[in-house]
Amino acid sequence: MSQIKKIKLEGVIPATLIAFDEDFEINENASRKHIKECALTKGISAITVNGHSSEIHACNFEEQKTILNFSLDEIGDVLPVINGVYADGSIEAAKIAKMSDLNGASALLCFPPQSMSMGGYLRPEMAVEHFSRIADASDLPLICFNYPSSGNLTYPFETLLQLFEKVPSIKAIKDWSNDPMLHEKHIKTFQNLSNPVNVLTTHSSWLMSSLVMGAKGLLSGAGSVIASLQVDLFLAIKNNDLKTAQKINDKMYPLVQAFYSPPFLDMHNRMKETLVLLGLMEKAIVRPPLMKLGFKEITALEKAIKQSGI
Repeated sequence: MSQIKKIKLEGVIPATLIAFDEDFEINENASRKHIKECALTKGISAITVNGHSSEIHACNFEEQKTILNFSLDEIGDVLPVINGVYADGSIEAAKIAKMSDLNGASALLCFPPQSMSMGGYLRPEMAVEHFSRIADASDLPLICFNYPSSGNLTYPFETLLQLFEKVPSIKAIKDWSNDPMLHEKHIKTFQNLSNPVNVLTTHSSWLMSSLVMGAKGLLSGAGSVIASLQVDLFLAIKNNDLKTAQKINDKMYPLVQAFYSPPFLDMHNRMKETLVLLGLMEKAIVRPPLMKLGFKEITALEKAIKQSGI
C-alpha cells in the first residue's frame, strides 16, 4: 500500500486511542476500526498514533512498532500518520525515531523525557541534546510536545527558542502550556520566526480561545471522539465566523468538561467509555495502573453526550 509522506503540520489532527482485550493485549481489529473511523472524518489533516491517548506510557517498543505498522496499513494511503516518540532516554528516543521513519511515518511527536522532571528545565542544553539525537536519527519533521508551565517537564520560553534555532527540523509545537498569556506569546513569537514553528494547541478545554489567538491547528485526544466538531470549529474561526464558532463551542462544552475534569489522568479513559456509549468501540479497557471508570462517572458521560447532541 502506498503511503502519504508529505505533511502540513496545521489544521485538525486527532490523537487516536488503542483498544485492549480483557487480558490487556492490544486488540488490533478494534484499534484499526477506531483509527479508520477517525481518518474518515472530513477535513482533518493527519492522524497521530502512539500518543498520550494511545496509553503510550504502557506500551513497549515492539507494541509501539506494531501500532504504527497496522495504522499505516489501515490509513497510510488516506492521511499522513504522526508517530509519538516517548522515551526516558535520548538513545531510546532516537531508536524510536529511526524505526518510525523507516516504517513510513510522516512526522514525529516528541515527548519530554521523564528523566528531566527533576530540574531538567534548568538545563536547556539537555533538551537540545535530546532533540538533536532524534533529529540525527530521522529526516522527518518534529513536533515538540511542551508540557504545562507549572510542571517540571516544561521547556521554558528561552529554551524553546534555543531548540528551534539549533534543531531546524522542529516544525511545530504541541502547546500544553496551560497558561493563556504564555500560549499567546508562543503563537505570536514562534509562528513568526525566520524558520516558523507552527503552534498546535492541545488546550481542548478552552479550544475556541486558543484558535482565536491564532494557533495554526490542534492536536488532541478529544479528536478521537469529536473530530468533526473540531473541524467545524477550526473552519468557522478560520473564516472569521465567530457566531457559528460559538455555537459549535457550546455544543462541545459538556463533553470537554467531562473529559478533562479531575483526575486528569482519566481523560482518555473517559474518551474510550464515550465511544462505547456511542456504539463506536466494543469495550473500554485501559492498562493498569489506570482503572475502569465507575457507574457514577459513566452516567455523567451519558449526560454530557445528550447535552452535546452528538
